[in-house]
Amino acid sequence: MSDHMAEQKATAAAWFRELRDRIVAAFEALEDSHVAGPLSDCDAGRFEFTETTRASQDGSDAGGGLMSVMRGGRVFEKVGVNISTVYGALGERAQAAMAARKGLPGMAEDPRFWASGISLVAHMQNPHAPAVHMNTRMFWTPHGWWFGGGSDLNPCIEYDDDTAHFHATQKAHLDPHGLAHYPRLKDWADSYFHVPHRGRARGVGGIFMDDYCTGDWAADFALTQDIGRAFLPAFLPLIERRRGTVWSEADKEVQLIHRGLYAEYNLVYDRGTRFGLETGHDANAVLMSLPPMAKWV
Repeated sequence: MSDHMAEQKATAAAWFRELRDRIVAAFEALEDSHVAGPLSDCDAGRFEFTETTRASQDGSDAGGGLMSVMRGGRVFEKVGVNISTVYGALGERAQAAMAARKGLPGMAEDPRFWASGISLVAHMQNPHAPAVHMNTRMFWTPHGWWFGGGSDLNPCIEYDDDTAHFHATQKAHLDPHGLAHYPRLKDWADSYFHVPHRGRARGVGGIFMDDYCTGDWAADFALTQDIGRAFLPAFLPLIERRRGTVWSEADKEVQLIHRGLYAEYNLVYDRGTRFGLETGHDANAVLMSLPPMAKWV
């Protein structure tokens, strides 16, 4: 397969940037509207933006992205909304991992790749407000292309109605693409976001897919877009509902310990973290998912 997908790749990268812009604006608006309750007397948080670059082994340009991080806000203790578009040649370890997962022939002879996506992780000030993760991406090699991503909710103090809303919103966005998508992607998330060494889930689940390619690029891209579109209506109402709840020191202790579980998963199992570090992407951007404070007891 030759690289005949320049238009599709440009379209996907532009969408991830548009989605990033929508989310950054919505999160800053949430900071501005928090005018009552814990930390409402603090300054509203704002994102700081850092361009990231990546170089090939020979020093040539290999893409980069934009890291957007807010720290110490009224509502968000730390949130990152990153986009990137990277390209080059896969190293031996990445080739081996992809060959084992995808079974693509010819990777060793032509290891070129291109990848673009958005990655978001939000850690909240209020222990009653859930942390959340969202990621969608497109990956291309001369031997095949595919999409991946999803979003999952990570409360340290669980509320059944929050979980129900998060899942119902995702289902509503997936059902127009086929009623089989939501249950399949929900089960996939439950499996992927399991922490084996703790014998438990990272959170209360969500939706997830990887290596997704039906051969119809437009249809697969439309599904990926709706996974992204589902995020704000699934998440924002939960924060608006919980951000004013008064918390105790015991609540904060529960939050910090739960964050330790989140950090363990991202450092040990998360495929995106491993890929980013192995392909030489900016380490600060790759590790922005880690919480600002965590605790192990």
